[in-house]
Amino acid sequence: MGATGYFTHRDFWKHEMGSGHPECPERLGAIEDRLLVTGLDHALDRREPGQASLTDIELAHGRMHVASLKGLSDALREDMLAGGPAHSALDPDTAINSFTWDAALRAAGAALEATDAVISGELENAFCAVRPPGHHACRDKAMGFCFFNNVAIAAKYALERHGLKRVAIVDFDVHHGNGTENIVAGDDRILMVSFFQHPFYPEGGSQSDAVNLVNVPVPAYTKGMDVRELIEIMWIPRLEAHRPEMIFISAGFDAHREDDLGQMGLVEQDFAWITQRIKDIALRYSQGRIVSCLEGGYNLSALARSVEAHLRVLADV
Repeated sequence: MGATGYFTHRDFWKHEMGSGHPECPERLGAIEDRLLVTGLDHALDRREPGQASLTDIELAHGRMHVASLKGLSDALREDMLAGGPAHSALDPDTAINSFTWDAALRAAGAALEATDAVISGELENAFCAVRPPGHHACRDKAMGFCFFNNVAIAAKYALERHGLKRVAIVDFDVHHGNGTENIVAGDDRILMVSFFQHPFYPEGGSQSDAVNLVNVPVPAYTKGMDVRELIEIMWIPRLEAHRPEMIFISAGFDAHREDDLGQMGLVEQDFAWITQRIKDIALRYSQGRIVSCLEGGYNLSALARSVEAHLRVLADV
């Protein structure tokens, strides 16, 4: 079996949205520390990604959205030189600093370079330890800590640039991937399956009844065994019917019972089980091809342990 790629870059540490914000650079530091202390780092093919081109970003986003973010970034840099603030808020939860633009381009670039390496057979699968996350970013709107939708861009890229016919997106973040839904709803080449706490952020949960979406709302305090049962009943038959040639994962770990940004009850073993079921499908239909991108997860210890569990399954160690 091939290697598991691990894509990250120091640019992801430079993006931050202000003191005390839960989506912070320390998240990646906690993951790195866990990989080192467990020795898992030695089992991974570590790579530093470049930045995605705007042409590839626009596979999933409108040109005006991309231009608006670039303009906000340029204006912030100019304001800072004149003694202005270090951040510019897009909404109450989401802000940019002078490094956000580069980090967001590189986060998407990680997903694209991982896709290239996995499709070419250079890697069996890959995990992208990126910031900012992406699954709340809509075609024409940044929100929920997200600016560009890394997984949706990569899925479109696999279809448009590599000529795949069918791919799947699996989203197991505690929050609904509304941005991914907004971008892929109605595209029958892409099957999106998810579970998410509901009612919860973003308001309303799934907004589309498109047949290529299997978005499963669950109540607060749902535990791992219940989620596993729902996956077997709701996800697996649809994934098997779709026969994806590649699988993309929005890997959020904020459904962990220790994470205060959600109220679900999963533990590391549940994330390992979910990853194994995804891997089973990938081995059967997708030549094992998986690209996973970090989304949520804000309790640093729980995040690091959960990513370790996820990576151990991907790397088969």
